[in-house]
Parts: sequence; structure tokens; C-alpha cells
Amino acid sequence: MTLLNRYVWAELSPEERSAQMARPSDSSDAFAVAAKILSEVRAEGEAAVRRYARKLDGHAPEDFRVPASDLKAAADALDPEDAKAILAAADAVRRYHDCQGYKSYCLETWPGGVAERRVMPLEVAGLYVPAGTAPLVSTLLMLAIPAQIAGVSRIAILTPPVDAAGPDRTILGAANLLGLDEVYALGGAHGIAALGLGVAGLPSADRIFGPGNAYVAAAKALLAQTPGGAAADLPAGPSEVIIIADDSADPDFVALDLLAQAEHDRLAQVLLIAFSEGFIDLVESALKARLEGLPRRDIALAALSASKAFLVRNEAEAVAAANAYAGEHLIIQTADPEALCGEIRHAGSIFLGPWTPEAAGDYAAGPNHSLPTAGAARAYGGVSVEMFQKTTSVLRFEARGAAAIAPTVERLAALEGLDAHRLAMAVRREKAQEEMI
Repeated sequence: MTLLNRYVWAELSPEERSAQMARPSDSSDAFAVAAKILSEVRAEGEAAVRRYARKLDGHAPEDFRVPASDLKAAADALDPEDAKAILAAADAVRRYHDCQGYKSYCLETWPGGVAERRVMPLEVAGLYVPAGTAPLVSTLLMLAIPAQIAGVSRIAILTPPVDAAGPDRTILGAANLLGLDEVYALGGAHGIAALGLGVAGLPSADRIFGPGNAYVAAAKALLAQTPGGAAADLPAGPSEVIIIADDSADPDFVALDLLAQAEHDRLAQVLLIAFSEGFIDLVESALKARLEGLPRRDIALAALSASKAFLVRNEAEAVAAANAYAGEHLIIQTADPEALCGEIRHAGSIFLGPWTPEAAGDYAAGPNHSLPTAGAARAYGGVSVEMFQKTTSVLRFEARGAAAIAPTVERLAALEGLDAHRLAMAVRREKAQEEMI
């Protein structure tokens, strides 16, 4: 059984390279379904949310908000070592993100004219924390901590019920450990609709963060395109990794890093860039050995069925392939990973050397693991403190400032044919000059 679909980079035409780097298109009805749900929630409010909660979640309590006492009980029930691990990861994530954030500043741009940038946090941030095939406690850390550092007034967590009793208890306990008390037992597109529109007892979020299935992603995208709807964080689809590994790399390490990605999701993207057929053979053998007994073996195999291994002749080709893919995660296991890293222009997060698995970044290294996928790393970075902030410009001009800037503004307004703009400045200039005599 061949696990890695092999291609020789030099033998592929530009069109073939683009085709191989393209993510699979979503042929599902996710957008149509999400649009229908959003429309019904907008028209019917809580009644529609409850209908979908009963149908899709199997859980529609009188109040979707999880009581604070349940959060505390979940935290108390955590294994002490689990709680210790959550807090240790939170500390590293907090220390890394503490260095981020927009800065306010003020300067004189014209004599008598002052321009200021004011930085403010979002009022309401909605955090979606999935718990379908796995309770993503790490996602809660990665979203909530930057929001807290930014000073967001209200952090509302949305996490789907996993059984009749409600959401995953580990996620509830972790929320309590982080000092968060607003958690709602809702999932899917109906949960996103409730959070984006502010119905069924949920606040109206200014921006919604977090990964989810195709329906969640579609609902977020549709809300972001709706006037007055909640903004979205970043384009996110199935998770992905691309590994550049030369013959000096440990094939078992490489295989495990590929599997760590593949076990996420049947649609996870798994790519390898290697410098010899022999090394790809070694990675294949390690994959087969490690798959045995893997609890999520079927999921990993499904993801590996669409995998790609590119054989390159040199580092220049390896860099070209990696930049063309613009992956969410890029692992470099070569003799000199630092040198190769300097040539990478497009990647959500980069992991250098044999002792830096993606798993470290997923959980506790510090940088955010909520990253752009599907090639969006060409334009986006990962979730940051700045994404929970917004900036407002403030201008203050004295009469002498108006007189100083007026000739430039009047000239440009005339150039564009906007005479009211010109007059708004010209009249002030004339009066300012009279005052200054």
C-alpha cells in the first residue's frame, strides 16, 4: 500500500504545479444550508435557534448559557496534572502574546495640526471552540488569552454540546481556570447565527473567532458579508502541513509530524517535500509502522489518501514549492533549517529543526495556533492581540493648522472635481487668515 502520492517537481508544468497545490474544492451544500439557517434565525429569532439546537445538537436547555457553578465544578473535577498542563500552556501563550498589540500615538503632521491614533478593544468577542471529534481546549487558550490581553469587555464562548448534559467538561473547566464565565452550549451554523445576530440570550458579537466545520465556516463568512453582521477572524478550512525534509532528517520524526496533521480531520492536507526517493520510502515505512494502533487511524488514512510527496533536486525547488503552497504549518527538517527559513515568504507558522514538532505549537509553545489555511497565508497571519483591537484616528487642527494644510487640500479637491470639499477648506483658510492678522 502506497501512502504518499509522489510527484517530481521539475517534471511538472506551471499549470500542473498549480493544480497539485490547489486545495480540494468544497462541493458540499454548506453555504446554502448556512444561508437558510441565518435567514430563519434572523426572521424567527430564538425559536429558530431552539429548533436547530434540538435537531442538530440534541440539547436545547431553557438557558443556553452554562451556569457559573457548572464551570467551577468542571474545573474542580479536572485531574490536577491536566489542570497544571492547561495553566502551563496558558502561561507560555500569554507571555508570547503580551508583546503584541497596536500602539496609540500622536504627532503633529502640520504646524498647528495634530493627528492621533487611538486603540480600543472590541466590546464583544465571540469565540467558537469545537468539540466534535475532539475537545479543542488548546483553541480556547489560543483565542481567549489574546482577547484578555487586548482588554475585550465581553468574551462569549460558544461550544457545542457533546451529550445530553451539555458541552465537554474539560473545555468548561479550562474556561473557569482562565477566569471566563460566559459560555454557551450551542454549536454549528445556528450557534454562529445566534452569536452574530444576538438572539436566544446571546450577545451580538463584534467579531467571531475560531475554527469549525464547513457549516460554521460558511455561517461566519456569510455574517461577515452582511451589513451590521459580525466580522470574521481569518479564512480557515481543513488544517494543513507541509514538511521540507532532506536526507539528514529522521524519517520517524517526519512520519509522526505527518500523522499528527492527518489525525485532525479526514480533509486535513498533508504534504512532504523531499530530496530523494529513498527518503520518501523511509517515511512511508515509518508511516505504516506508526499507523498500527493509532486510535484515529481511519481518519489519518483518509487524509493520507490525498497526500502529496514532491521530489525536488535542490533547496531552491523546495522553497519554490513551499511558497507556492503557502501552508498553514511549515516544518523544516534539513541540515540548515535557519537558512531555508529566510527564503520562505508564505506560511502561517514555521517549525525549525528535528526537535520542533507542530504539536508543540498546537499546544504550548506560545505562538497562536489559529492560522490561515487554503493559501490565505499569502495575505494573513495567525490570530493575534491586534485582531481583538481596533483603531480610531483623531484629528485636532487650530486656525493656523487649517491655514497651513488648506492649499494642499484645496488643490487635491479641485483635481478630483469635488468642489464642496475645496470650499470646506477654502472658507476655513480665509477665516483663519483673518484671525491670524
